[in-house]
Amino acid sequence: MKIALISMEIIPGRPDLNAAAMAERIREAKDAHAELALFPALSLSGLFLGSVWKQPSFVRDCMAYAEEIAAAADGITVIFGNVAAGGEGCCGLSRTLLHARDGVLREVARRPLHGAGTRFSPLLYELPGAHVILAADASPFPLCFEARTLAKTAQEQRAVLLYVNALGLQDKGKTVYTFAGSAQAFRVDGTRALITPAYKDGVTIVDTAALPTPSDRPAEPAIAPIYRTLRYAVRKFLARIHMKRVVIGISGGIDSAVAAALYVDAIGAENVLLVNMPSKFNSATTKGLAAQLAKNLGCRHMIVPIEESVSYTAKQLSEIPIEGAAAAPGERLTISSFVRENMQARNRSGRVLGTIAAAWGAGFTCNGNKAETTVGYATLYGDLAGFLCALADLWKYQVYDLARYLNEHVYGRETIPQGIIDIVPSAELSDAQNVDEGKGDPIRYPYHDYLFRAFVEADRNPEDILTHYADDDLEAYIGCEKGLVKTYFPTAEDFIADLEHWWGIYRGMAVAKRIQSPPLLSVSGRAYGSDYPESQIGAYETIAYRALKATLLGK
Repeated sequence: MKIALISMEIIPGRPDLNAAAMAERIREAKDAHAELALFPALSLSGLFLGSVWKQPSFVRDCMAYAEEIAAAADGITVIFGNVAAGGEGCCGLSRTLLHARDGVLREVARRPLHGAGTRFSPLLYELPGAHVILAADASPFPLCFEARTLAKTAQEQRAVLLYVNALGLQDKGKTVYTFAGSAQAFRVDGTRALITPAYKDGVTIVDTAALPTPSDRPAEPAIAPIYRTLRYAVRKFLARIHMKRVVIGISGGIDSAVAAALYVDAIGAENVLLVNMPSKFNSATTKGLAAQLAKNLGCRHMIVPIEESVSYTAKQLSEIPIEGAAAAPGERLTISSFVRENMQARNRSGRVLGTIAAAWGAGFTCNGNKAETTVGYATLYGDLAGFLCALADLWKYQVYDLARYLNEHVYGRETIPQGIIDIVPSAELSDAQNVDEGKGDPIRYPYHDYLFRAFVEADRNPEDILTHYADDDLEAYIGCEKGLVKTYFPTAEDFIADLEHWWGIYRGMAVAKRIQSPPLLSVSGRAYGSDYPESQIGAYETIAYRALKATLLGK
């Protein structure tokens, strides 16, 4: 039996456009002499629609367009996913799998619709008498149904299994998801016969009686599918908001360099403007690396020093008296060195990048990574600002992996200067962060990346961490390099002080900062935002934690 597996971009909330695209794919399948066409789940509606699911008129429209698909299924069977009223899911709705042929429409599978979730199982339908199982999915990267689960189903049922997933970009407000598409076919013994490239729109014809023999797929770095996801998401997100140009602040550091290389790869150097904004604390080293990056990428490039404007703002605000009945005589603001550090970040983003972006008809990016986001190592209304944060779901080690991948596999040359990869990560906001002296950020990324990942992606708390510290197996537990804990924290006092410091920030002010952060691209399945709902309740120490702490400290 010849079956067409359809990888098609699904536009959320537009059943009219999706129905038209489906009709075109049905014609392609018929032209290829396919007997059946398989579409993803929720092909007409999309998945993440927010309060639109509460509109009965929208659900009625989805059903009306399903009838149009049935009419288009002239001489061919079409299996596709849709939404239907009734059931225990979101807003009393279900996701259904429909069978259409020659104007006749019938339901062949149904499950509750959980519009607020991201983890789903595909809808399955076994073709009568054919020993063929069809699986229609609508799951975002990286949560699409695992190949080993599909293979097990094929093997247990002794049936050929054909799988399609949704393709496109959808969001739940702040959190932006990609759907990778990618059709797959499995033999009755569970071996995979076919997998089509991710993020590719197209019709793939398979013959269930003669499944293809797959060629060996070369092993690739773990960062490769994340790169493809980010590139696709950046392009689609910009197209959706009708933005063609991007302004990126580059510091000579790794995060902004990777962001710049990613955006240039996604939308072209002609649409990217790079801006270096040095203060007196920025070294000649990082200024030179920023200039070299811009040259390597072939972008427009500006250098906008900020020292004069920061100094003027500090002077102005410290000289203007505070007035009013509650003010003390001659009361004035004191601009501390810490306040001045954050002034630099706000000056760069709010004053310089915001103005340049408006003048150039562009948006400016946020370049923070997941470690910084976890502990709020960013300035509100400063480097936390931007229209999109492409790297916010990548830990620092993944940012470095992506830098190397971009150089080696995407650009094929040292586009991101090796000096940027090698230099100590530093915000360069004070003399205490002098990169030429090896001074940098307070986050010790080789350890803290994995500690923070345990907090966020494994729901670990200080009790869990301290228990494994006491058992001397913490590094294996969180996945960091062996020996780091003793190197960084010679005593239990040092370790506990560090743990409580970061846990308190993570559960404290960092939550407020995350709430105010830009949209971000999800690549982990546990991105901040809708993947990771939070409340501003502060840090808490369990009874067991306090007891273990007292034991370790000898109190």
